[in-house]
Amino acid sequence: MGGALLEHWLSGDENFTIVDPFLEKAPNGVRSVSDRAAIADDTFDVVIIAIKPQMIDEVLPDYRPMLAEGGYAMSIAAGASIARIAALLGGASVIRVMPNLPAAVGKATSGLCAADNATDDQIAHATDMMERAGTAVAVDSEDMLDRVTAVAGSGPGYVFEIARAYIAAAEDLGFDAQQARTLVLGTMEGTIAMALAHSDMSLEDLRNSVTSKGGTTAAGLDALNGDGTVSGKLRDTVRAAYDRAVELR
Repeated sequence: MGGALLEHWLSGDENFTIVDPFLEKAPNGVRSVSDRAAIADDTFDVVIIAIKPQMIDEVLPDYRPMLAEGGYAMSIAAGASIARIAALLGGASVIRVMPNLPAAVGKATSGLCAADNATDDQIAHATDMMERAGTAVAVDSEDMLDRVTAVAGSGPGYVFEIARAYIAAAEDLGFDAQQARTLVLGTMEGTIAMALAHSDMSLEDLRNSVTSKGGTTAAGLDALNGDGTVSGKLRDTVRAAYDRAVELR
């Protein structure tokens, strides 16, 4: 995820240094070192935490003296709280971010939660960075960030599964695999684009605009969600993901 985001962060005017003992090649214009000792005398305006949460307690204390005055830490490490990270960095300002998989194509939907001591400038900078990779939504608590995880962080998995089932249904109707994929993904892409273009209309109104009484769409919608099954399943889906996020805190 860190690498996917970096590709889009490079559109700004910051200079980036990566510390990674296993990285074979960094993007053009990015300094890469294999260990912290190679940058021991440097300080940074932002320390970006893109490591596994179980490594944080061991790794972060070494970076405490490297954060410049007025700097902050931005973490994409799931499950590592602001308080935990701040304590390891001597009370530094921390901004947690929950991106999702479409960051790889510049279409991430990210949640952002800032510590109470984060400044407006720090929050603005973190938001700008995340918006280079898509859309950023600020939330006011880490509990809400767990809810972002349930809706957007895990969301691509739900969408892929819905698309998979939709494509399988198209194949069952007689289309070959490539035809079904093209029809379904093209329909989904175009429909989302239409919803975004008509933000002044509710999704219910948009749905109704393509649904004639007694027509094919009405018949399909009745079979899909006439008894509320899909609505209930989606509520159960995001609730289960949120409950698991709480368990993993």
